[in-house]
This record gives sequence, structure tokens and C-alpha cells, in this order.
Amino acid sequence: MAQKAAKQQASRNTAILKRVHLASLGFNALFLILRLIIFRSSCTRAAIFVYVLLSAPAFAIEFWLETIGRPKQGANGELKSSGDDLEAKGLTEYMFDVLYWSWGTTFLSSVIGDKAWWAWMAIPIYSAYLAFSTFGSMRQGMAGLTGQGGEGEDTTGVTSNRQKKLEKRGGQKVQYR
Repeated sequence: MAQKAAKQQASRNTAILKRVHLASLGFNALFLILRLIIFRSSCTRAAIFVYVLLSAPAFAIEFWLETIGRPKQGANGELKSSGDDLEAKGLTEYMFDVLYWSWGTTFLSSVIGDKAWWAWMAIPIYSAYLAFSTFGSMRQGMAGLTGQGGEGEDTTGVTSNRQKKLEKRGGQKVQYR
């Protein structure tokens, strides 16, 4: 049972990557089949250019997830590396959000038409929102660490119940540096 956690991580990563590749293949094949065969009149150079341009980030993210998440095997089949956790929070989670939204807009544009590509604009708006909220909470947290407090917070008069009882009994007042 050596490296049980690493083996479980490797199997989870392999399953996630398989799902990602199959979903990507499905959505992109659907777009190409519908646009090139069924809705042939709407398939212009501009439509193909927009498809390639707006699908490129999804392809790049898929390649990146494959690079960091694919388990590495040794020459004798032994597990060398289980890969990074593809279920991790933070940047990996954001990459999956971008993938899902890109696939959704690809599906919508294959069924509805070129106007559905405007839904892709939600990705940079969502990115700006995440960056602003992360920066705002980080700035507020750093202000608390330096003793300045957050916005509008008054930390000078805050005392615990134990400190209040000691002061009420006439005990020594606790001072902080």
C-alpha cells in the first residue's frame, strides 16, 4: 500500500482529464458538424476565425491541465508523479470555470449563431470581479495585520470579558505594545 494517496490522486486526475478531453471533443465536433454541414450558409471565414480565436483559450487551458495533471509513469510502470491536484481551489478552479463557459458559448454559437459569441464576454468580466474582490480582501487583511484596522473599524476599545473583569476588580490594566 505504498503511495496509496498518490495512486488515488493519479486515478482521479486521469478520470478528470478523460472527462475534459471527451467534453471538449464533443462540443467542438458539434460546432463543426452543425456549422459546416447543417447550417452551411452561416459558415463564413469570419465565423471560423471567431471560433478559433475564442476557443484558443479553452484549448490552451486544456493543454495546461493535461501538462500539470497527467500522472507520470516510470519505465517499469511505477508511479513517478501523480500530477497536481485538479480538484484544487483557486487558479485551477478558475481554469475549469473558463473551460465550462467556453464550451457553453461554443454550444450556443453552434445552435443559435454568431451573436452567441458575445456571451464569452462574461469571462473577462468575471476575471475582473475576482481580481477586485481578491485585492480588496487582501488589502483589508493586510491593514489588520499592521494594526491600522480595516475600513471604519475601531480596534482600540476592544477588550475581552476577562480583561473587563480584571479592571473592574482593580487589577492591573493590560496594555499591548
